[in-house]
Amino acid sequence: MEEKERIVQLRKELHAHNYRYYVQNSPTISDREFDFLMKELQQLEERHPDMDDPNSPTRRVGSDLNQEFRQVKHRYPMLSLTNTYNEQDVRDWFESVERGLAGEPFEVCCELKYDGLSISLNYEDGRLKQAVTRGDGVQGDDVTENVKTIRTIPLVVNRGTNLSPTLTTAATTEKHPSFEIRGEILMPWKSFERLNAEREAAEEPLFANPRNAASGTLKSQKSEVVAQRGLDAYLYYMLGDELPSDGHYENLMTAASWGFQVVPRNGNCIKKATSVEEIFEFINHWDKERKNLPVATDGIVLKVNSMRQQRALGFTAKSPRWAIAYKFKAERACTRLVEVTYQVGRTGAVTPVANMEPVQLAGTTVKRATLNNEDFINSFDLHIGDYVYVEKGGEIIPKIVGVDLENRPLMSQPVRFARCCPECGTPLVRIDGEAAHYCPNDTECPPQIKGRIEHFISRRAMNIDSLGPETIDDYYNRGLIHNIADLYDITVNQINGDGSREKSARKIVASIDASRKVPFERVVFALGIRFVGETSARLLARHFKDIDSLMAATEEELQEVEGIGEVMARNLTGYFQNEQNLQILRRLRENGLQMSLADGQMSPASNLLTGKSIVISGIFEHHSREEYKMMIERNGGKNVGSISSKTSFILAGENMGPSKLQKAEKLGIPLMSEQDFLDMLSV
Repeated sequence: MEEKERIVQLRKELHAHNYRYYVQNSPTISDREFDFLMKELQQLEERHPDMDDPNSPTRRVGSDLNQEFRQVKHRYPMLSLTNTYNEQDVRDWFESVERGLAGEPFEVCCELKYDGLSISLNYEDGRLKQAVTRGDGVQGDDVTENVKTIRTIPLVVNRGTNLSPTLTTAATTEKHPSFEIRGEILMPWKSFERLNAEREAAEEPLFANPRNAASGTLKSQKSEVVAQRGLDAYLYYMLGDELPSDGHYENLMTAASWGFQVVPRNGNCIKKATSVEEIFEFINHWDKERKNLPVATDGIVLKVNSMRQQRALGFTAKSPRWAIAYKFKAERACTRLVEVTYQVGRTGAVTPVANMEPVQLAGTTVKRATLNNEDFINSFDLHIGDYVYVEKGGEIIPKIVGVDLENRPLMSQPVRFARCCPECGTPLVRIDGEAAHYCPNDTECPPQIKGRIEHFISRRAMNIDSLGPETIDDYYNRGLIHNIADLYDITVNQINGDGSREKSARKIVASIDASRKVPFERVVFALGIRFVGETSARLLARHFKDIDSLMAATEEELQEVEGIGEVMARNLTGYFQNEQNLQILRRLRENGLQMSLADGQMSPASNLLTGKSIVISGIFEHHSREEYKMMIERNGGKNVGSISSKTSFILAGENMGPSKLQKAEKLGIPLMSEQDFLDMLSV
């Protein structure tokens, strides 16, 4: 057999083996044999670059090259479902479908509602062409290269075969139709716990829940990282001009025969019902059994099965009339409170954490839960040793929701909030009107120092690439950095250490050097002054023009700036009165950071937009949103985030969100195109 023929054969075999291993859970060869076949294919593909195929099984490993996600418009809008939490709403929906179909018989397809990231997979001629996230429902991010690393998503559709273990998987001569299939990208509990265990060992921030972990992973700029995280996918809806059947359930079963993972391998996770009673039987069964599933679920989705009837029922402005989502109540468990510890954040805010005896809850082992603040603790009259009720809310973050007072141990001691910082021993303070306690030692408390450095290097601040929390922690422990100004003294030799990290060291130093060009308003934000966010930093920079004027401003002068209140003004003056902060600022200035607005920003361009409140919406061709915000401000206008009767007009780009468009029409707010706006300003 010629090598090119062998490439084609190996690809077919490996696609089939992937399906049997990851979807059917019934492999027919050992991992070792699979690896040998994969290695053989990789070697053959290297010798025959003309046989390159973006859907080859070898692409499953991902790439370490950075990628920029581009926005792609959905052929069919991805609308959200109406959510309900009670049985009466389900009955009302069922009756509304009966009325909408004028008494015509109908079936309801009952499915599990997976708690992941919605994805749209587009196939042409049986091959995965594009994978797009839900985005705003009208358009989403193209994450095709990342999705290709998920082994339960077919790269090539095996239509006309059941992928039997005999490996008779030659492609059928029947033409594949083009179609779209939608589903959820998830991180299984097993992968989630492994990932968080690795992050905890590396002292990295933990993901709050599998959905956040899946979303963060899929949006990674390196598909190699995605390949290592163990994502999974379940598909639940097929669209197209040439679907196999009018029945939604039947289409899913066909998709399953083509190699798509439609349901977990844990019983009957999808069925058709013809009555409300059958629907509730399905709901009640999975409300109990969902804890045995390998992935997170948070409810049941009910869909009218017939595609023809779906079209007849149509849509509301936000959701289809032919479908509804029933959400399960949060799962609750009871366990014993062992102790309360305290965490210190970047701003010095101290958060109490309940450490409990391990308990199984919604698929994971829970040992800790946030207690928010002192008032939260006092509201429950918490005692050490109490048996507490724990729930996972919509974000699956554990929280204490009650105490079993009848089983409170004798002589138990009430929880008293810490009076001193657990990291540096400084007495804590509580600002009037706030619930949180703070450590005021912002110049010497280690978590605050490292947190401020992490904030300083972040993308929206100084955008120093290639640095992360674990690297900052390493540099801090090695004595390379003690504050943000130390970053500009780091050399390649210091980072390189044993000589094995020269390439990454040069990249880090180059990124630090490039940050010297970051505009002044982002420098103000990057300083990490408590309560000063992006918007307030920009307003302060535009008002005072340079760092010297900002440092010299009194509390009264600061409060003259729109959006700057008494608390923020007090924090600003306090920051600039601290000698250590002033020393850091002097070093930042000496290192060439931008300490004033650029010449073009110093004076207003015009007063054409004075008194006008403007909303920006959509995608633009000539300038970014941030650039348009700057234009509006320089011409006297005010940027606002939401549409109201006070909105002057909407600067509308392509693919403006349907909800904003509807609200604008309702309130009679005019839309202005990008070109008309530029013409008005003569830019």
